[in-house]
Amino acid sequence: MHAITGITGQVGSQVAKELLSSGHQIRAVLRDERKARAWRELGCEIALAAMNDAAALTRAFTGAEAVFVLLPANFDPSPGFTETKGIVEALFTALSAARPGRVVALSTIGAQAAQENLLSQLQIMERRFEDLSLPVAFLRPAWFMENAAWDIAGAKELGVLPAFLQPVDKPVPMVATRDVAAAAAQMLEQEWSGRKVLELEGPHRVTPSEIALTLSSLLRRDVQTQPVPRSTWETLFRSQGMKNPGPRIRMLDGFNEGWLEFASKPEHIRKGPTSISTVLRSLVEQSGC
Repeated sequence: MHAITGITGQVGSQVAKELLSSGHQIRAVLRDERKARAWRELGCEIALAAMNDAAALTRAFTGAEAVFVLLPANFDPSPGFTETKGIVEALFTALSAARPGRVVALSTIGAQAAQENLLSQLQIMERRFEDLSLPVAFLRPAWFMENAAWDIAGAKELGVLPAFLQPVDKPVPMVATRDVAAAAAQMLEQEWSGRKVLELEGPHRVTPSEIALTLSSLLRRDVQTQPVPRSTWETLFRSQGMKNPGPRIRMLDGFNEGWLEFASKPEHIRKGPTSISTVLRSLVEQSGC
C-alpha cells in the first residue's frame, strides 16, 4: 500500500492514478473529508490528516510500503519559512514513527542553491529528511510547464504574455506535471537503500518567446511577450495580496541569473517526453479559449 499526500493537486492526483492503474492499493492522505468521496470511489483508503499534525500523519503512514510526500504550496511564506519548518518537522516525526518501507519526496530544481529564495522551502525538507533512517528519494523537477495556465486568458484577450522569466529568449528548464508524476510513481515502485536524487526536465529547454509563438498558433492570434520590469515586481506582488514577496522575487532572479539549476551533469538529468506544445494545447482546451 502506498500513502500519497497532496493527492488533490496536479502531481499527487496523477501519481495516485498511475499507481492505481498498475494495481497498487492507495491510501489517500487528505485534510478535507469533503474531497474524499472521489478517491473512495476509485478504491482508495482514506486517511484524514493536516500536514502539520504529526499524530494524524503517523496514523496515515503506518503500514505503508511507500509514502509520497508533497509539501503544500506556499507562495507567500512568513520570514524564515516558519510554516514550512513546522510541516517538515511534523512529517519527520510521523515518518520516523511509522517507518514506511521508503519515502519519495517531491523537491525542486535548485534545492542545493546557497541563496535563499522561495524554493528554499524544499531545501529545508531535504536537509531534515536526510536524518531519516529510511530509504529516501528526492525528485527534483524543473519549472512546471503548467505554470503557463495563468497566462492563457491574457494571451487570448490581449495578445500579451507577461514575462517574469527574462530575457525572453533565454531557455529555461521546464517539465510537464504528467512526466513528474510518472517518475514519482516509478520511484515509489522501486527499492533502494540510503538517499538518492533524480532530477527531471522536459525534452528541451523552453523560452518565453517559444511559449508566446506556440500560443499564437493555438489561439489563432498574435501573442507577444512583454517583459515585466523587475523594478515593478515588489509593488505588483504586494498589490496582489502578498505580504512577503522577497522569496518569490529571489526565485525568479535565480532562474534569470542561472543559479537555480540542476546539481547533476546534463547527461545524468532525466528527460520527460512531454513537449511544451502538448501541454499548452491541453491548457488552451481546458480554458475554453
